Amino acid sequence: MSGMTEVSSLTGRLLVATPALADPNFDRAVVLLLDHDEEGSLGVVLNRPTPVDVGDILAGWADLAGEPGVVFQGGPVSLDSALGVAVIPGGSSVERAPLGWRRVHGAIGLVDLEAPPELLASALGSLRIFAGYAGWGPGQLEDELGEGAWYVVESEPGDVSSPAPERLWREVLRRQRSELAMVATYPDDPSLN
Repeated sequence: MSGMTEVSSLTGRLLVATPALADPNFDRAVVLLLDHDEEGSLGVVLNRPTPVDVGDILAGWADLAGEPGVVFQGGPVSLDSALGVAVIPGGSSVERAPLGWRRVHGAIGLVDLEAPPELLASALGSLRIFAGYAGWGPGQLEDELGEGAWYVVESEPGDVSSPAPERLWREVLRRQRSELAMVATYPDDPSLN
C-alpha cells in the first residue's frame, strides 16, 4: 500500500449499490471490501445466498457456517473458488490472530479453508463461505465511486453473518445517520409508484 495512506484505503468498509447501478450482478448488493489498494480492489457480496449447502462442497466447515448454512455468491469472478470470511469475537482486540485466520478489519477476517476446521472452531463467532468474489482493477472502483454507483459506509461484524441477507441492503442503509437512511425505502421497481 505504498501509494495509499491508511485513511484512503476502503478495506473493511461496505460498498452499497445505489439504485442507479445498472449492473445486474450488483443490483442492491452489499459488498464487503477485503482488500483495496493501488493494485485494485477485492470484495464479497454479503447478500447473495445460493441454494447450495456449505456441507455439499466443504463438509468440514458446514457445522461452523452461520445460518443460513449455504454458500453465498461472492461476486461474478472465479465462481469455482471459495473464500471464508469469519468474525472472531473480540478479534479487534486480540493480540495474536488464531492460526488459519487473517484480520481484514477489526474482528472480521479471512479464513484459510485449507486449514483443519477444528483449528478455528473454538475461536469463530460466525463464518460465511463465498463462491467467487467481486474484483476491480487499478482505479476501476474509484471510477465507479465517482460515477455514483456505490455508497461507502462502515461495516459492522454482524453484516458478515446476517441471518436475513435479503434484508441487508435496506438494513445497512437504514442505520446510516444521513440522507442515505431514506434510500432504504427506495422501491424495488420505481415504475410501479
